[in-house]
Amino acid sequence: MLGGVTVPWERGLAGHSDADVLTHAIMDALLGAAGLDDIGGLFPDDDARYADASSVALLAEVVARIAGAGWRVVNVDAVVVCEQPRLAGHRAAMRAALAPVLGVAQTAVGIKATTTEHMGFAGRGEGIAATAVCLLEAVA
Repeated sequence: MLGGVTVPWERGLAGHSDADVLTHAIMDALLGAAGLDDIGGLFPDDDARYADASSVALLAEVVARIAGAGWRVVNVDAVVVCEQPRLAGHRAAMRAALAPVLGVAQTAVGIKATTTEHMGFAGRGEGIAATAVCLLEAVA
């Protein structure tokens, strides 16, 4: 699961929730920009309520929390780092899955993929990394 989309691949990611590393990075970017706690504080991995949770459902909760703090999402830009699976053919579906939850147009969600040229844990296929930044606007 990446960006709310099931990406066919012979390997998967381990995590307490659905391990959607892309959506997790976006949630932490939003929470950080709003000055709120991170996802580990909000959805701890030792809390059974979040076992196998949908990261997109958790993202909806994050968006509601930042709205409650007086912010709205303007845009999000994220980068996924992995050698495999190849993500180019899935990026549009990810944008389509995330945009409505974020409350923005698909054009306001940027998703890129890159590799590390086989260096580090991502390059060896031991995991996937993601980073995200966002722009929030104060709601009057």
